[in-house]
Amino acid sequence: MFRRFCRVKAIAVAMVPLALASCSATETVSFANDVKPVLDQYCLECHQPGGAGFEASGLDMSSYQGIMKGTRNGPMVIAGDSMGSNLLVLMEGRADPSIKMPHGGAIEVPASEIQTIKAWIDQGAQNN
Repeated sequence: MFRRFCRVKAIAVAMVPLALASCSATETVSFANDVKPVLDQYCLECHQPGGAGFEASGLDMSSYQGIMKGTRNGPMVIAGDSMGSNLLVLMEGRADPSIKMPHGGAIEVPASEIQTIKAWIDQGAQNN
């Protein structure tokens, strides 16, 4: 029993540098510099006052405050929880395919850009 504990402890200790290395490699994602340009390119045409998406849902993506306010039906972003954030549920097509965003499917947000938004949400969805 003691040997098994020592082996488990040795493995855990050996993995600490790997965990620390991956944490230090994570860069802070900026809303203004990294996220907003993606949302402006793929979402803003419809999700601003006067746009079809705004009229249908009430989601105004022209500002950080509008994004964090969400829709008439609730929040789109849950800070720290990208898997539970409706913004990514819709962008990744995890909801009904008929409501995948951007709507209509003619343009798709690249996976790398979705990953940036995912990282921003997981980092706390700050207005930075």
